[in-house]
Amino acid sequence: MISLLVAAATSLTITILGTPVAIRILRAKNIGQFIQEELEGHAHKRGTPTMGGVVMLIGVVVGYLVAHFRFFSFGEGFGLFSQPFSSPGWLALLAFLGMGAIGFFDDFVKYARKENKGLSKRWKFLGQLAVAGLFAWGAVAAGVSTELWLTAARSTGIDLGPWLYGVLVLVMLTAAANAVNLTDGLDGLVAGSGSFVFGAYVLVAFWQFRNPSTYQLNGALDLGMFGAAAVGAVLGFLWWNAAPAKIIMGDTGSQALGGGLAALALLTNTHLLLILLGGLYVMVTVSVILQVFSFRVFGKRIFRMAPIHHHFELKGWPETTVIIRFWILAGVMVAVGVGIFYADFLWATEGGL
Repeated sequence: MISLLVAAATSLTITILGTPVAIRILRAKNIGQFIQEELEGHAHKRGTPTMGGVVMLIGVVVGYLVAHFRFFSFGEGFGLFSQPFSSPGWLALLAFLGMGAIGFFDDFVKYARKENKGLSKRWKFLGQLAVAGLFAWGAVAAGVSTELWLTAARSTGIDLGPWLYGVLVLVMLTAAANAVNLTDGLDGLVAGSGSFVFGAYVLVAFWQFRNPSTYQLNGALDLGMFGAAAVGAVLGFLWWNAAPAKIIMGDTGSQALGGGLAALALLTNTHLLLILLGGLYVMVTVSVILQVFSFRVFGKRIFRMAPIHHHFELKGWPETTVIIRFWILAGVMVAVGVGIFYADFLWATEGGL
C-alpha cells in the first residue's frame, strides 16, 4: 500500500509543480493549440500551450520508479531498500510511453505546420503497430495469458494464441488511444475522467496482489504502482488543465493515457471489463462512428457535431456543465465495472454471490 501512495504522491508533486514550468517554456516557444472553426465557443483557447502531456509522462515514469525504493523498513530500520521490477510493469510503461511518443510526433507536426493536422493515418498506424508488436512479444515472453478475459476471475475460455493475441493487443491499444484522444476536447474532461479509470485499475491490481491464490498473476503490485502514478499525474495536471485551461495535454497526453489503460486491461486480464470502466470513451467513440456512418449512408447527421460532447455545447450547455456531467457518467460506469470485478471475485472464491 505504501508503494502505491509513494507512486501517486511523487507523480502528483512533479506534475503540479512542473506544469507551470512547462507552460512558460511552451509559451516562450509559441507552441499553442489550434482550434476548429466550427467551435466558436473555443476561440479563446487558441494559442493555449499544448503538448503538456510531456509533464504527465515524466511524472508517471518518475513516480513508478521511485515507488520501488524506500529508505525505511519497520523490520530493519533506516537504509536503502528496493523492490524488484516486474515484466508487466515495464510492459505497461512501454505502452504508455510508446503511444505517448506517437502523440508527441503528432503534436509536433501540427506545431510545425501551424494547423490542426498532424501525422498521416499511415504513420500513426505504423507507429501503433510497432508499439503493439513489441508489447505482444514481451507479454507472451513474460507468460501473460493469451486467453480472452472478462475479469481475471472469469475467462471466456477462448485461447487466442500468440498471433491472435497480437491482433488483440493492436486493437485494444489503438482503440483505447484513439478513444481517449477523441474525448480530449474539453478542459479537464480526460484528466478528470482518467483519474476515475486509472483509480479503478489501482484497486483491481492491488486486489489481485492481495489475493494471489485466486488470480495467479505476476506483477500485480507493479501494475498497481503504475496505475497510482498515472492517477497522481492526471490529478496534478488537472490542477492546471481545469476550465479555463492554462495548458492542454495534446495528443502526447491523450494517446499515452489510452495506451496505459489498454496495457492495464491486458496485463490484469480484464480485457472486456475495459469497455465498461472506460465507458465514457466508448460512448464518445461510438458517437463519432454513428455520425460518420449516418452522413455517408443517409446524408444526414445524427448530432449537431461529433464527438458527442461538442453536440451538447452547440445545444447551449456551458462547457463546465458538459464536463461535470460527463465526469458523473464516467464515475458511474467505473463504479459498475468495479462492482462486476468484485462480484466475479466472489463467484470464483465462494461459488456464487
